[in-house]
Amino acid sequence: MLDVYLHKQANQDVKRKLSVCFILNDEETTLIKGYYTLSNSSIPPEQIPAHIQKKLPKSYKSIPTILLGRLATDKRFQGQGIGKLLLIDALKRCYQLSKTIGSFAVVVDPIDREAENFYGKYGFITLPDSGKMFLSMKTINKLFE
Repeated sequence: MLDVYLHKQANQDVKRKLSVCFILNDEETTLIKGYYTLSNSSIPPEQIPAHIQKKLPKSYKSIPTILLGRLATDKRFQGQGIGKLLLIDALKRCYQLSKTIGSFAVVVDPIDREAENFYGKYGFITLPDSGKMFLSMKTINKLFE
């Protein structure tokens, strides 16, 4: 599914300004090692855990976020830490973007249990009742400052 997206849909999404796709190539063979997509998004405040929700203004009907829509590693390169490198690059870009446009967190929508475990390992928190996970910019800030 992620391979099909890259080859059949990604270019259209970029042209329509629905997302931006970042690709990691193998320098020697020019094979695509992996990729991820980013786009603007938002989540309703009631999806955010209560202890964090309390700190947010009540006037917001949706909380601005960045969606890390897809993150995939080519099977030939799995087990080499490519997913981690892509995630770090994505979080760094999101952090930089958050300095110029409001964004409370990075949100992901894991495709399966394995993806959920991957994001959980890096501190993403499951949002109640949605299956999505998020990592706040406050937490990401600690990684890059």
